[in-house]
Amino acid sequence: MSTLRVGLRCDAGPRRGVGHLVRCLALAEEFLARGADVTVFGTVERLDWATAELAARGIPLLPGPDSAAELVEAARRHELDVLVLDSYELDPAGAGALRAAGVYTLAIIDGDSRGQIADLYLDQNFGAELPGLAAGAEPPGLAAGAGLPGLAAGVGLPGRLLAGSGYALLRDTVIGARPPVAPPATAVSRPRVLAFFGGTDAVGAAPVLTRVLVATGHPMDLTVIVGRPEIEAEVEDVTPGRGQIIRPVPPTTSLPALITKADLVVSAAGTSTWELCCLGAPSALVCVVDNQRESYTRVVRHGLAAGLGELPELTAGGVAGRAARATAARTLHGLLSSPQRRSALAARAWSTVDGQGRARVVDEVFDAVRAAAVTG
Repeated sequence: MSTLRVGLRCDAGPRRGVGHLVRCLALAEEFLARGADVTVFGTVERLDWATAELAARGIPLLPGPDSAAELVEAARRHELDVLVLDSYELDPAGAGALRAAGVYTLAIIDGDSRGQIADLYLDQNFGAELPGLAAGAEPPGLAAGAGLPGLAAGVGLPGRLLAGSGYALLRDTVIGARPPVAPPATAVSRPRVLAFFGGTDAVGAAPVLTRVLVATGHPMDLTVIVGRPEIEAEVEDVTPGRGQIIRPVPPTTSLPALITKADLVVSAAGTSTWELCCLGAPSALVCVVDNQRESYTRVVRHGLAAGLGELPELTAGGVAGRAARATAARTLHGLLSSPQRRSALAARAWSTVDGQGRARVVDEVFDAVRAAAVTG
């Protein structure tokens, strides 16, 4: 087979966040490792570190086509064999138009296919292989003896569906930092805490959770990733308590190393959840946007991370807001003061995401393209 030409269509920026770009970057790394030619199509706004990540891998970044006709035209102009679509905003008709034009199409989704007609769907969220997962039911995972999640039937989807955290898309830096065993937690008087909420913190969660962490009253060495100058200013306004240090830092490519050094990580329940699991990080998550709710609920229910609630609850005024913040602070205090609790979270998380998800996805793509070449 000649060199596979792959396009990935995604956007990133202060409003959209960086989750779509990060998981496309993970796929791009795997395709490049297999000898494919890779191009990213989309807009990357005010994220110098993200454009630097693409440039370091020699991946061109071209303007993103939006309409179905523009997607097909771009695929033809660049002679693409495969186009990956990872967006909540693109015209859903684009996938079907590409498929009809003979371009193998992979749609990355988060529960809702948005009516896209693709050859292959990927929903990497925990428990996605069992859409009817009942409370208390155990989904298949990657723990010893558990086996891989199978391909879900994909009710209502014309193409194949790869579903579950066994297909989580993780970058080289995360896979390379994965420890060989779940890391044990040790008793420390001043735990190292890392807080980050996506590449841009589009919803302004960092100042809110910094204040909740301070309210625990527990000593800590807190590093907060601040995605924007206005977020940094708010974090710097928070007064630490006795034995507490707050250190705001800008987005960094060294995030996996910071995660592995932390005694506790506080983060949004987005795509970074799978990075935290892969690295065996004891974590407490916040649901910051509606489309994280289902995954957040499953992850917390099955003990892969502690739950701190939803951001609107934590920012609410009056009695309800104070109660939500107090509950979150108690949860965090319990984790900061108990290495056993942190260790239990780390072990379950580490056993659930093994870092091989992107290889399984790319295997599927190569197998399908080869089969089509033979039959064609």
